[in-house]
Amino acid sequence: MPTVIEPKIISGNANRPLAEAVARRMSLYRGMSVKLVDARVEQFNDQEIFVEVFENVRGEDMFIMQSTSNPANDNLMELLIMADALRRSSAARITAVIPYFGYARQDRRTKARTPITAKLVANMIAEAGIERVLTMDLHAAQIQGFFDIPVDNLYASPIFALDIKNQFEDLSDVMVISPDVGGVARARELAKRIEAPLSIVDKRREKPGEVAEMTVIGSVEGKRCIIVDDMCDTAGTLCKAAEVLMEHGATEVHAYISHGVMSGPAVERITNSVMKSLVLTDSIQPSAAVAAAPNIRILPTAPMLAQAILNIWNGTSVSSLFETGTLGPIYEGIL
Repeated sequence: MPTVIEPKIISGNANRPLAEAVARRMSLYRGMSVKLVDARVEQFNDQEIFVEVFENVRGEDMFIMQSTSNPANDNLMELLIMADALRRSSAARITAVIPYFGYARQDRRTKARTPITAKLVANMIAEAGIERVLTMDLHAAQIQGFFDIPVDNLYASPIFALDIKNQFEDLSDVMVISPDVGGVARARELAKRIEAPLSIVDKRREKPGEVAEMTVIGSVEGKRCIIVDDMCDTAGTLCKAAEVLMEHGATEVHAYISHGVMSGPAVERITNSVMKSLVLTDSIQPSAAVAAAPNIRILPTAPMLAQAILNIWNGTSVSSLFETGTLGPIYEGIL
């Protein structure tokens, strides 16, 4: 076992650019080169996933970077198999860094004879030998309780607050909007950070994926509205909410979303919508269409994730990154 256990990062194929950005940030913070562990993570012809680690990891503090985004099943299996490979290679500790935690929407039984898949995924992660999970903006905070291992859930709202203060010179007419009642706590958190009022768009669904009716709770007339949510999938709800807000007198509508799933017609809808801008984090690797969209911006999470990894390695506070005062210097000159 080495005298000093160093933090080492290994990446799957879900979002390798983010893993490389985290490694560069860690190099900057530590003043020494931090590179991704040399490994191959690939599929056989029958779609079986195979992992081979080319470096010695015995006694090392390992961090697996892997979002379980589309294709969710492939990326989840990569994560589990990488963890098994590291455990069998005698790694001292294995931490899964999952910026986007897939299956999080299946966190409860909404009907009879349906699964709680988020709990199943949590069980598989723990059984694979992972000892700690670092994630960001879980769809439901109670998912942390599904794990029998420590979970650190970071928040995108401090980064959003820094960006909003940088982009909007005058915040006097800014209002934060929750696109549904379930997201009020998340929206309230951002509203407090930028000292803005809060409003809610109440939606009613006839069936999943379709929004039947929307009602604005609160006055948005003459306001620049910022919709905040944890994920954008097909963007139907988001674009409809933006239209309703404009109909109720909003002067502009922007959106800040933690995870850009952006499936199906999402990019086309956003491009043609009344929204002035959509801001996403890079927790999910942006597609070429997302990167090329004129009204979509991507905020980097690498500075925050790199610092969180170093804090876990050092045994210091991760919750310190919830504060704008702590995160501000890390993002100085980036936003």
